[in-house]
Amino acid sequence: MKLSELAAYAEEKYHMAEEHKWDSFPGFSVLADPNTGKWAALLMRQWDYESGTELVRCDIKCGRQCIAECGVPYVTDPFRMKGKNWVGVIFDERTEPEVVFRLLDRAAGNGDQRGYKVVLEEDGGQVGAAGAGRIYKDTLLPLEALRGNYDKRRLKERQEKTGRIQEKTPQIPPRILEMMKLYEYGSSSFEHKCRNFCRQGKFMEDYEDDYIWKGELQRYFATYHDLNLNQLRGFFGWRTRLRRGEFSRISTSMAYMYIYELLNGIGAADAEDSLRKMKEFEAGYLGSGVGDESMRHNLHRWMMDLAVLSGAPAEVVLRFIDPALIERDRQLMVLKRPGEHTDEEIFDALSSLTGGKIERSSVLQKDSGRGKHLFAEVWRYLTANYSDAGWDIFAACFGKLSSYPWRPLANAIYWEQGQRKDREYVVNECRKYVCRNGEWHELRYDELFFDRYRIHALVREADRQLRRYVKAGHYLKKKEEGEWIEPFVAAVIEADKAAAREAAKPAIAIDLSHLDKIRRDAQITRDSLLTEEEVEETVLPSSAENMRTPVPISPKSATIEVSTPESHAAEVPEIPSLDRTHAEILLSLLRGEPVAERIRSGHLLASVVTDTINEAMFEEIGDNVLECDGDKITLVEDYREDLEEILEGEH
Repeated sequence: MKLSELAAYAEEKYHMAEEHKWDSFPGFSVLADPNTGKWAALLMRQWDYESGTELVRCDIKCGRQCIAECGVPYVTDPFRMKGKNWVGVIFDERTEPEVVFRLLDRAAGNGDQRGYKVVLEEDGGQVGAAGAGRIYKDTLLPLEALRGNYDKRRLKERQEKTGRIQEKTPQIPPRILEMMKLYEYGSSSFEHKCRNFCRQGKFMEDYEDDYIWKGELQRYFATYHDLNLNQLRGFFGWRTRLRRGEFSRISTSMAYMYIYELLNGIGAADAEDSLRKMKEFEAGYLGSGVGDESMRHNLHRWMMDLAVLSGAPAEVVLRFIDPALIERDRQLMVLKRPGEHTDEEIFDALSSLTGGKIERSSVLQKDSGRGKHLFAEVWRYLTANYSDAGWDIFAACFGKLSSYPWRPLANAIYWEQGQRKDREYVVNECRKYVCRNGEWHELRYDELFFDRYRIHALVREADRQLRRYVKAGHYLKKKEEGEWIEPFVAAVIEADKAAAREAAKPAIAIDLSHLDKIRRDAQITRDSLLTEEEVEETVLPSSAENMRTPVPISPKSATIEVSTPESHAAEVPEIPSLDRTHAEILLSLLRGEPVAERIRSGHLLASVVTDTINEAMFEEIGDNVLECDGDKITLVEDYREDLEEILEGEH
């Protein structure tokens, strides 16, 4: 926090202009009551030559007991001022504006209690006085002025000096005056601030005003107590019009006050009604471009928190949670139970959780459907067969459902009344909220504990083996970190080969109803071929015996294998986009064998052969692998190892 923020707050709320009283000490200034001149704070900016930094501090007249009440290291004993009414404040990155502002409020309030009353002008001209205590800065007059003993000339001079000349004390609507009286002093805690807001808000729940205020207010966690009379009436006037469907702009700090009201059930029948009105506010105020778009993030977060606290249906909560988180939960649920999901869903989850690299795999480029199926089968097989010290593959990669503190509506003005009861709220299988002994916790899979090293090694090794299996693209080198998954992928590949062999078997259908007819026809044919002597010598077996006797089948001739030049085709790898002749030439160049005679006998041109092979290998290598000088073709040695890997994989 900066010292200038405290000065701006004092100027805005109490008209305390920062006064530099000492020319010899330009780093020292004072915040004083504009009417009485009594000091509320001493501001100090001093250069520390030893550390080479500026020390920024202040003393505030709010009572020494505030040190214990605040319980923060930057609120200490006073630095310059003496007495039990002063405390010191150190300004650095730890200093919280809310705490310091409350201390100044106490300082201003203490001064009021010693010498101020509120003066109201009634319609009939009568002047009445409220009880002691500061009600509002725009209505303050010194006590001496009420008694008639105050020097009016001195009062006018002071008002001219501070620029606060009041010819008439402003009217305060009775309802607002009653609301002011409801504020309870005594603590500067955030909880006390929230409780006061709810107490005053419920009292003003149905209040309406027609006042229009077009000023600006920059205030963290603004409440009714932080506003002056014009700002209060301006807020209530804006709220009145908003409830009627008229969306007009107001300071963002005040717009947040309206959201705080709904979070606390002020102006709403129940939590469901509050959520509905927040959606209307989002659509009418933010969606129309009238309000500050930066409010939307907080609004969604608070709506989700309120939905959980009120026990709204899970589909309501899902509308307000960050869509990216819900999508990640969905992907985790797919991988947690792969047997219930399609190849496409499993592959998409693996791809998303590994940065999308496998989507560029040459396995998918060759056959997208088959490639996704094989990757999905690898994950399914791992889910069923992997185990390491009681951890399955999902837990090994993504950890276990862990508990983290959850503080709903912690960054909003919200007062939770009553004791928290033990309960559990399940959003989905990967995210739930549990309250135990008054403390909320969120159970989730946190990215902090994702084993990305293991996940990426898994996907890469699967990609490496699948490329060789389907003969696609440039083959990847084997890495040590992927050895643990190698047998799992190999098992998937063997299972896929077996399934392919089974699918390739022809389907043979035998119709047994025609078997008797076939036997009868065969018997007639046999009888017609026998001579008369053979018939006499032949004793036909009984029909039952005949059914058991197989019909003799003449053996066929043995197959003769002829060795031809083509029988050596297996020695030359099949390379995509290259015919056999060019593949042989490339293989000969890798072996260091001459190719000139092969080119001449094939009636080819060396330059054309070079271009053909370079074009075919460019997709794999990304550069020319051969160079041609006249009739001489040479191999670019930088790519020898890559070519050998590719050709080795094609065998």
